[in-house]
Order: sequence, then C-alpha cells, then structure tokens
Amino acid sequence: MEPGLCASCRHARVVTGANSRFWLCERSRTDPRYPRYPRLPVLACPGHEPPAVQPDSTSRAEGRA
Repeated sequence: MEPGLCASCRHARVVTGANSRFWLCERSRTDPRYPRYPRLPVLACPGHEPPAVQPDSTSRAEGRA
C-alpha cells in the first residue's frame, strides 16, 4: 500500500519486520496528536514537512550555491 504523505515527510521512518513494513511517525514521540503508526494512505497531515534539502556539494564547489 502506498503511504501517501508519509513517503515525502521528514518525520516518517520505515520499520520492517520479517514479512511486514510499517511507517513510523517520529512526531508521535513528542506530540500525542500523531499516531505512532498511522493508517495508510495518509492524505492529510498538519505535521507533514518535506525532507530537509541538503546542499549539493558539486554546486558549492563550483560557486553556484
């Protein structure tokens, strides 16, 4: 099953077992409003944040960043 917003969220982690895969919401550790393992697909989430953008090392080396 597709995880919805979790696939592009900086707070989501994939937890795998022998024959299973779950999406863990790291926000659940500090905020009880978020379920530890949300029902998928997540279509709306007020805590969704895209991953932090890492500067491209080649761009910086060439003076473009």
